[in-house]
Amino acid sequence: MLPPLSLRERGTGGEGMNITPVTSPTDWNTTLRTLPYAHILQSWEWGEFKRETTGWQPLRLAFSRGADVVALASVGIRRVGPLKVMYIPKGPALDYGDTALAAEVLGHLQTLARQQAAVWLKLDPDVVAATGVPGEDSDTPNAAGQAFMKLLRERGWRFSGDQVQFRNTITIDLRPDEDTLLAQMSQNTRRKVRTAEKKGVTVRPATAADLPTLYALYQVTGARDNFLIRPPDYYQHEWRYLMDAGLAHALIAEVDGQPIAHVILFHFGRKVWYFYGASANEHRERMPNYLLQWEAMRWAKAQGYTVYDLWGAPEVFDESDSMWGVYEFKRGFRGTVTRHIGAWDYTPYPLLYRGYTQLRPRVLAWLRSRRR
Repeated sequence: MLPPLSLRERGTGGEGMNITPVTSPTDWNTTLRTLPYAHILQSWEWGEFKRETTGWQPLRLAFSRGADVVALASVGIRRVGPLKVMYIPKGPALDYGDTALAAEVLGHLQTLARQQAAVWLKLDPDVVAATGVPGEDSDTPNAAGQAFMKLLRERGWRFSGDQVQFRNTITIDLRPDEDTLLAQMSQNTRRKVRTAEKKGVTVRPATAADLPTLYALYQVTGARDNFLIRPPDYYQHEWRYLMDAGLAHALIAEVDGQPIAHVILFHFGRKVWYFYGASANEHRERMPNYLLQWEAMRWAKAQGYTVYDLWGAPEVFDESDSMWGVYEFKRGFRGTVTRHIGAWDYTPYPLLYRGYTQLRPRVLAWLRSRRR
């Protein structure tokens, strides 16, 4: 177990860099908000949620130079039998334009992975590799992201075959006024927002009392669109926990008091993420999902957030990708296609990693057969 430390009590982790385990939720979130690339998946609450529901034990580390915290990493550690795996979701948070800092933090994380005898350490920072659709005029490489990927390769990291989070997304700059945001949408999307209003769709904030309704709509959507969902306790725990912490906000669309669709937003730092959405099979012709997205943007802007992240775009930008239909809906809001560097793995013991990757599919297949 780690000793009870706060951000103000630093331990030496190497020349020029102090590394401290953090156990104060307030210190962690307050400092995380000040750092570049802060993300909801690096928040204190997300680490606790994953610990309680899936067994990932968070190790929260602050990297300091003098009195200044220059990086944070919430590292999830999980046992797989006698082995350990490690994952930093959408982190670490640091200035990736500072290559020396990035290299130093990577070095310490690699040392940690060796000390923990981990099969792999996966990181998936919110670093942009490029914007725009690949191969089109809008395709623009991001210098910081390209430099960081080069650094990862030089230090022995490999692009992961297991991409946990969406690598691509669409982001909307919320700084323009509402009239401008509405005007920059495609004509078809703007028309559907107005159609929902004209056809009697209303939108209201959800509360904890609405959690069963949120899940019921999500269940209907999963069955209709053929994707698997977890049991209700998982989502209700996640949504309630983050709503109670002031990090989630849900909106419900209704017709004559009947819930017909919802969105669930997570928010932290300067960003709002559209993490979940669902709709009933009835009243889809009233276009509730378009009005919900517009009201979500209006809410995010009113709260002072500057970026709205639609959380997910195709891996391959053509109609063969399973997300193409969702992408066509999202791109009507005219955001920027944003392609992140994705997840990368460090494997301190390559033979152990090779054995694990060969054995794991067999174990999963055996477990699935047992369930059947």
